Amino acid sequence: MTNPNDPEPLLHFYQQMYKIRAFDEQVNQLYLRALMPGLAHLYIGEEAVAVGVCEALRQDDYITSTHRGHGHCLAKGASFDRMFAELLGKQAGYCRGKGGSMHIADQERNNLGANAIVGGSAGIATGAALSIKMRGSDQVAVCFFGEGALGEGLLYEVMNMAQLWSLPVIYVCENNLYNEYTHYSETVAGTFLGRPRAFGIHAVEVDGQDVQAVNNMAAELVQRARAGKGPSFLLCHTYRYSGHHVGDIDRSYYRSKEEETLWTTERDPLKNLAQMMIKKKMVDAPIFEQIQTEIRKEVDAAIQFAINAPYPDVSEVDQDVYA
Repeated sequence: MTNPNDPEPLLHFYQQMYKIRAFDEQVNQLYLRALMPGLAHLYIGEEAVAVGVCEALRQDDYITSTHRGHGHCLAKGASFDRMFAELLGKQAGYCRGKGGSMHIADQERNNLGANAIVGGSAGIATGAALSIKMRGSDQVAVCFFGEGALGEGLLYEVMNMAQLWSLPVIYVCENNLYNEYTHYSETVAGTFLGRPRAFGIHAVEVDGQDVQAVNNMAAELVQRARAGKGPSFLLCHTYRYSGHHVGDIDRSYYRSKEEETLWTTERDPLKNLAQMMIKKKMVDAPIFEQIQTEIRKEVDAAIQFAINAPYPDVSEVDQDVYA
């Protein structure tokens, strides 16, 4: 849990969030330049959730991610160069170029992978939590998913098991308001928190645009899980600034410009954190520009690395397919 008057952890939060934003801004450019095969789902706008939660974890704690998973990977410690290489299908990528945007995994940091199936990683995270309990470890497993996963039966099956067996798993629901192109009010019956609470799971909500609030709540839930008190559910209210995927440019038929402007100006997690720190005279404004400049240089170098990296050899086509 962070000290609200200490600038160092807050600057670290800002740096981690800006890494995600700078990365995904360039992912969009790579798509527009036709350098990246397939589509990607940008995490811009939701950075405070990934950073707030992952900063409460140890490296040996597990996470599972989603099709919108770049932010989770970077927040858990993934590097720019190997991330870009994976997106470009290069051998130097985390999955040797075979996973792409929606299937990045980083075994060294116990990131068990992004998942293109909505809610598909819930079973993986719960299985990891079961292994933790069977091994007598104090690790924690975190499952990130969007509110669209609330319509998937797998999530309820594993939440039921997690509560019955008191597993150390935290289900993090990122409510960015839209299931692809449909507002959640048209797809989610009842209340969000009513669903985990039906199983007796401890469930709380937080402003997903406030990285401090997310981190403080996540730290409490992590401590609770390590103490053997079972699963929990964290609902984070957030917003994706871009479309459902990089090709979703015209969003006027399912959300308004006014709504987008409200979130990108008044609810931006990076702007609000910076403005708060400047207002409280914790730091001077130029430090944020310095952070941005340094990170953009790292991103540019990583892109060049990925572009120059070789593709996997055709002889590898049947490798890494089966366990």
